[in-house]
Amino acid sequence: MVMQFGLGGPAKAPDTVAFDRRELGQILGLYGRMVAAGEWRDYGMSFLGDVAIFSIFRRTAEQPIYRIEKRPKLQARQGMYAVIGMDGRILKRGHDLKTVLRVLERKLIRVVD
Repeated sequence: MVMQFGLGGPAKAPDTVAFDRRELGQILGLYGRMVAAGEWRDYGMSFLGDVAIFSIFRRTAEQPIYRIEKRPKLQARQGMYAVIGMDGRILKRGHDLKTVLRVLERKLIRVVD
């Protein structure tokens, strides 16, 4: 725990939102399958005060093609998990991460001639 000192003495540092081990396991499992299929190449993670973001890149130098976000403040409303496309559109939102990630798994299924 990081302590900050202010006028009233020590104060607790603001909490940051992060993915837990189970959530990261689900995300990285999907990420690994998409890398093996040649669809994705790189990822980045950001942990901020109100949101945790897992960004997915086709190439390292580009902007992310997808963002997986966790916003606990939205848990009581439309769900704290969301998959957001490159253009900023919310592709799927919900309370269960596994269900939300299915929108990306559909891209792995291809028609075979």
